[in-house]
Amino acid sequence: PGMNGFDVLKQLRETYPATRLPVIIATARHDREDIVKALGLGANDYVTKPLDFPVVLARVETQLAHKRAVDRILALESDVRRHNAQLEKANARMRHSLDSAAQVQRSLLPAKTPLHVGSATHGAHFAWRFDPCDELGGDIFNAFVLPNGHIGLYLLDVSGHGVPAALLSVTLSRVLQPVSGSASLVEHGHDAGQPAHRPPADVVGELNRRFPIDYRSGQYFTIFYGVFDCEHRRLTYVSAGHPPAVRVTRSGEVTPLKAEDFAVGWVPDAAFDTHTIDLAPGDRVFVYSDGVTETMDAAARHFGTDRLAEALSGGTRNDLQTHLDGLMAAVTAFRSGEEVLDDVTVLALECACEREA
Repeated sequence: PGMNGFDVLKQLRETYPATRLPVIIATARHDREDIVKALGLGANDYVTKPLDFPVVLARVETQLAHKRAVDRILALESDVRRHNAQLEKANARMRHSLDSAAQVQRSLLPAKTPLHVGSATHGAHFAWRFDPCDELGGDIFNAFVLPNGHIGLYLLDVSGHGVPAALLSVTLSRVLQPVSGSASLVEHGHDAGQPAHRPPADVVGELNRRFPIDYRSGQYFTIFYGVFDCEHRRLTYVSAGHPPAVRVTRSGEVTPLKAEDFAVGWVPDAAFDTHTIDLAPGDRVFVYSDGVTETMDAAARHFGTDRLAEALSGGTRNDLQTHLDGLMAAVTAFRSGEEVLDDVTVLALECACEREA
């Protein structure tokens, strides 16, 4: 009582928007100003008296169709919000799991860098860099003490990325880990009452038997596995499908080491060739994954072995970690902000010596 149609419309719109409660104004007036005022106050449509009921019915059905469409949209938006909330929770759980897995993977890497094993004149320095392209990497590496003044070292690269590659790389790191007081893949038998290390060819051959290529996923891995004899400064190694490691002398001469063409698991009962090099005091060996040389710039050019050699030849007067950091800086500068497509990993060994200040 005491309200006209405009007052009623105004009060309705304080609570209900036009999309939730359609309003059709029925008026006997043909005054354009009233119609404009009603539409301005939030009316959805209007009809004039005398009412033409087929027209009224058509306009009501049109508003009802609009209302049902809006209701469907609102319901879908509600579903999307609910699903987004569920996805955010699932993503948070997955992120937490990936972070935990990454911590586990990193715990398997050498405990510190740089690392020194042996004496000042008959031993080895180690340094490393590990830059995975995802939360979890397919590369993994280590250096560890073997009996009788020997050091084992490896760097392996599992094909693919993410969780599947990381699971295999972690499994392999466990398999390659020496077991104190008992035989393991890298140690067997006894030499004068002491455990003796297995030759690199035997280690890689056993890995080849245990881990044949998975033809369903196409998963396999490459590996550089070596044993360094500290007393004789001799490195014996197998490089199975892995990029050729490089030797860098104190004068800056860079020489690629020999490597096999086929990876672990490709050929059943494959025989892997063993290679041996004698190092001079101060010589360095850089073992790297293909993510280094296959890093691309904006023009889709690879960093390549020539740039690798150039980056390594000029850093020999620096300590080993600084030398390695210089290589990684060159790789990063070459990439120039482009996306990292593969794990970038380098393990460096230096034959101990009294270096110049």
